[in-house]
Amino acid sequence: MADPARARKLADRIKEIIAKRLDRGLRDPRLGFVTITDVQVTGDLQHATVFYTVYGTEQERDDSAAALKAATGMLRSEVGKNITARLTPTLEFQLDAIPENAAQIENLLREARQRDEEVAGLAAGASYAGDEDPYVKPREFEDDDEDFDDDEDDDAADSDDAEGADEADDKH
Repeated sequence: MADPARARKLADRIKEIIAKRLDRGLRDPRLGFVTITDVQVTGDLQHATVFYTVYGTEQERDDSAAALKAATGMLRSEVGKNITARLTPTLEFQLDAIPENAAQIENLLREARQRDEEVAGLAAGASYAGDEDPYVKPREFEDDDEDFDDDEDDDAADSDDAEGADEADDKH
């Protein structure tokens, strides 16, 4: 298995070579406006997957896929001439779904914004079903009288405990 950094460098080099070759043009009229987005190379540097996008209709995508499949051998020999690896990796072209995914995410975000606006409109005219503050608040006692009564009760309980302890000592 090759070093991951070496595999990444090879992938970048393959991406550059194929993009330049496509920029110079192929003799296939089916090839549309193709952009190479990424290349991934396996760990043993034997296989490269080339991701691409095509600007245009579904028919143009299909035609470009057929043109790239037909030109795979020529593009592989071009890559072999321009890299320093012992073996030239096989090439596989795969349509990258980034534009479609981005459009779908954009539609979902637009729909979420519309729903948020609807909810905000409903919340603006809404009122509480019960009290505005549904939480039970602690009872408020009169602090001066309560503290004084508690202190007397505590003092009386302390003196009763002390008397009970003295009686227990006398019995022993």
